Amino acid sequence: MSFRLRKNDSVQVITGEFKGKIGKIIKVFPEKNRALVEGLNIVKRHTKPNRTNQQGGIVQKEAPLQLSNLMLVCPKTGKPTKTGVSILEGGKRVRFSKRAKETIA
Repeated sequence: MSFRLRKNDSVQVITGEFKGKIGKIIKVFPEKNRALVEGLNIVKRHTKPNRTNQQGGIVQKEAPLQLSNLMLVCPKTGKPTKTGVSILEGGKRVRFSKRAKETIA
């Protein structure tokens, strides 16, 4: 799995039905190369009544998007950017924005 997208990153969808939309990553599934993005790819699921949802019915929730369809939004410029990895003096690896040339937390 690549090192480029993590939980709480702001991302923009670059292709598909939600092209141009921006959201925050809720969870990453590296083994499937997918990520849940807040407010995007909403699907409806029919659920039976259970202890947590006693009434049952139709529930709307996010479905995972392919990581290749997402691009990190640069915190400084607010535009989509490629990412790189640099190694600091102490040997620590950090991501940086290729657009703004600054590290990403």
